[in-house]
Amino acid sequence: MADTTDPHALPGADPHTGNRRIDPVTGYDTTGHDWGGIQELNTPFPRLAAIALLLTFLYSVVAWVLLPAWPTGRDYTRGLLGLDQGRMARDGYQAVDAVRQGWLSRFAQPDFAALAADDLLMAQAMPAAARLFADNCAACHGTSGKGGPGFPALNDADWLWGGDPETLAETITLGINATDDSRLAEMPVFDWLAPADRQALAAYVSALPSGTAPGDSPGAALFAENCAACHGDGGTGGLLAGAPSLTDRSAIYGQDEATILTTLRHGRRGVMPAWSQRLSPAQINLLALYVSTLPQAKP
Repeated sequence: MADTTDPHALPGADPHTGNRRIDPVTGYDTTGHDWGGIQELNTPFPRLAAIALLLTFLYSVVAWVLLPAWPTGRDYTRGLLGLDQGRMARDGYQAVDAVRQGWLSRFAQPDFAALAADDLLMAQAMPAAARLFADNCAACHGTSGKGGPGFPALNDADWLWGGDPETLAETITLGINATDDSRLAEMPVFDWLAPADRQALAAYVSALPSGTAPGDSPGAALFAENCAACHGDGGTGGLLAGAPSLTDRSAIYGQDEATILTTLRHGRRGVMPAWSQRLSPAQINLLALYVSTLPQAKP
């Protein structure tokens, strides 16, 4: 049989007769494609989609002209509006910084009692102080100042040199064992003690936080001879000497016997940086006032 298909027939037309095939349900032409009895409709492109595409194109042209759009190597076109997000960010920061400097300048003179008594100033300053603490102190002392192995707790009543704002400001400024001007603190090595004496001393010190350390034990006698000069009678700590309290469970390096034996054998010499090169005097005073409030905030 000869092929009667017309290659010039209209889309959707019967290949043999050339007549259009109309879908009886929708009234649209069909394309002539058939998948198991399913006819493909030759529907027109949606008008709404065409309008959306046209509006999108028009907007892109307007945006290219008005807004920053085209890169030019290390720079970019600003557009007719001349927008510069970098400059806008700098202007915004400068505006915020100008407001902050207004109240921060009051901390340049460390009259801590007057500063703490100003409720309006504290409402402005404490959120910034918390940010300062998070940026500069939390990595070592913890976000709440609870301390950790090698780093003293700042949210209790036991301090190495003192917890008042004036003393804290001095510690933050100078640091500990950091420069020639820093506060100096060092736990000497006691490896010259006999192993049995070190064991007895460690057992006594580890019992101090619980209050069960026997006062008539060999460890107590060794403590009085070798430790009380720095750590105080009963191990309550020695302010101005940097000797921590040994009656507090949040001891810097730990209060178990194994850790104490390590301390006796090798000594300790912790370092706190001097922050005077990083923070301004006003920021240091603000931070000191904030740290002095941490024990009050402890649950």
